[in-house]
Amino acid sequence: MKPQVVVRTDMTPVLITEFMDAAAVASLAERCAVRYEPKVVDDRAATLAGVREVEGLIVRNRTRVDAELIAAAPRLRVVGRLGVGLDNIAVDACAARGITVIPATGANALAVAEYVVCTAMMLLRGGYLSSAAVAAGKWPRAALSEGREAAGKTLGIVGFGGIGRLTARLAQGLGMTVIGTDALLAPDAPEWREARVAYRPLEGVLAEADVVTLHLPLTDGTRHLLSAASLARMKPGAVLVNTARGGVVDEAALAQALKSGRLGGAALDVFDQEPLPAGSPLADAPNLVLTPHIGGVTLESNQRVSAMIAERVAAALAASLA
Repeated sequence: MKPQVVVRTDMTPVLITEFMDAAAVASLAERCAVRYEPKVVDDRAATLAGVREVEGLIVRNRTRVDAELIAAAPRLRVVGRLGVGLDNIAVDACAARGITVIPATGANALAVAEYVVCTAMMLLRGGYLSSAAVAAGKWPRAALSEGREAAGKTLGIVGFGGIGRLTARLAQGLGMTVIGTDALLAPDAPEWREARVAYRPLEGVLAEADVVTLHLPLTDGTRHLLSAASLARMKPGAVLVNTARGGVVDEAALAQALKSGRLGGAALDVFDQEPLPAGSPLADAPNLVLTPHIGGVTLESNQRVSAMIAERVAAALAASLA
């Protein structure tokens, strides 16, 4: 999309550095002086220059709102995040400057939950990676006749926030048993009972689940939570889905677990380094689905996320002037 620039000096200046739904951009432009520059994220110097006069900033996950950017934006008052993860935003530094940070909490939960359940079913069945062989005239019917059904299997959810709970509900609709763990929820917290999900410590989730899905932020405590040792605790033949943050999984250890046949498959939508660099140990791992951080991005979720952030950023800017 060609960058669109709308500048009105009589309105509050807002810069959008990554793609956003056009209707939401237009709605925001009715209340603010919007500069929509979705390609500027690829030019750090231009990004730093572009924030010099802005009071509002809207980003996705690739724009680093760090100390350098905050210092380059002396008038900045509000940062809107088109998504929920905040690891690309220096939240404490924003708070120290009085900058409000607004994530799109809940707006993309359904997209992520559907991605998890759909991908888990594909990995369990095992037959959906055979298109090239079938098109080439091969007929691997016998080899692919031992795929597994989702019904009756156990889904283990690591991180039981809004997305994890919605994923549980979708999986239960398929006849899956759901167990889960969350460092912020006590084993007897009512959320487990209300969702009909059995609490387990992390070790129990890894040992029991046929499918493990990750829904937790990247912190010092969660980096490489799924290490070689943790992956070895998973049920033989289990599959792993990560739509959270790449650093939560040790990618080299996962590649080895797949190559050894210890795991039945994996799907990664997020990576330690994005885009995934050439030469990654994941490149030749079998039974692996790789997608470019789109688990939470669908036509519908982009509209919801964009509309929410446009409204909340405009409202926060107006309130700060009141």
